[in-house]
Amino acid sequence: MTPIEVKDNKSYFANLPIEELASKYGTPTYLYDAAIIEKKYKQLREAFKVKINIKYAAKALSNISVLKFMKKLGAGLDTVSIQEVELGLQAGFSPEEIIYTPNCVSIEEVSAAVDKGVIINIDNIPLLEQFGHKYGSSVPVCIRINPHIMAGGNYEISTGHIDSKFGISIHQMRHVQRVIQHTKLDVKGLHMHTGSDILDVDVFLRGAEILFEIAEDFPDLNFIDLGSGFKVSYWNDDNTTDVAELGKKLSERFKVFCSSYGRDLELFFEPGKYLVSEAGLFIAKANVVKQTTATVFVGLDTGMNHLLRPKLYNAHHEVSNVSYPQGIERIYSVVGYICESDTLAADRKLNEVNEGDLIAFHNAGAYGMSMASNYNSRFRPAEVLIYKGKDYLIRKREDMEDITRNMIAVDL
Repeated sequence: MTPIEVKDNKSYFANLPIEELASKYGTPTYLYDAAIIEKKYKQLREAFKVKINIKYAAKALSNISVLKFMKKLGAGLDTVSIQEVELGLQAGFSPEEIIYTPNCVSIEEVSAAVDKGVIINIDNIPLLEQFGHKYGSSVPVCIRINPHIMAGGNYEISTGHIDSKFGISIHQMRHVQRVIQHTKLDVKGLHMHTGSDILDVDVFLRGAEILFEIAEDFPDLNFIDLGSGFKVSYWNDDNTTDVAELGKKLSERFKVFCSSYGRDLELFFEPGKYLVSEAGLFIAKANVVKQTTATVFVGLDTGMNHLLRPKLYNAHHEVSNVSYPQGIERIYSVVGYICESDTLAADRKLNEVNEGDLIAFHNAGAYGMSMASNYNSRFRPAEVLIYKGKDYLIRKREDMEDITRNMIAVDL
């Protein structure tokens, strides 16, 4: 869980007073602690004793300053759109450090990525056929497999089950081989991603075994990509993926596979949430404390337009009153200012809230700002990155000019 330290009845994040940060940058604002990102990156890299290539999943948090920091740490980049490819290149990643894994896109977008020189990963047979007819063996390709493994916290965030739109079914490999034979495709990688919040190490091992078996029919591979899905801590003492255990078991099995395959391959992972979730704190202001016949609501100067995960996935975010961290606990439902039933946290214990208090959402680094919108014509919030005791504004708060920038007012 995102750490908040209390000293002298004041709340601190990354060793900086939260109230001072809120005064400086306003609310709502996303805060990120670079030290936590660095710690998580090193934990993952040190867990494996084979040649590992960590591709940060840009979709989790795509601010260019965060991408530049990932590059500094030594990560590559996992992208899912041509726009993320462009961001990665602007952040300083070389094309060969970027893997591009789109879903349901046109051959025109894929061709644009080819022109950029990045690693191409294709997840459906029709697009694989088009790619093969256009490029043949001239452009190497990776293939995304659907292993039919139900993994992750719930059905919505599991991407490897039989009803998922992602990947080519393991039962279609004979068809894939026919496409390769007729188009001369040069397959250099096999990929899968089974979902998010995977607690069981054996799920990763089971997926790896499927890819290792399929790899026997692909003699020219350079890498195996197991995606990501590591479960992070959402509250104190929450269970998480045992990365050390996974690293030990998978490293041993990967060495055996490489020996059988005939040469050493690279093992790719694509962590997003694992690297940035716990590094993020989202702060907002309590506009109103409203008591009804059944509930006491804390209404904030934010909503599902800025933090969509609770409504989209029923995701849990711990919530803290950072203005009074040692006050009397009461029960509240924390809601937003959007014209929807945008409950962000229902029936939660919070230190007694007064209007004007600062409310913080933990684990807001992943899929918070990257999913934010201008719904209700609200401005998207600011972002601040904290590194070695210094705070840096990495995204300005929007204003009305940002809302109307691409609108064309036509008098009819």
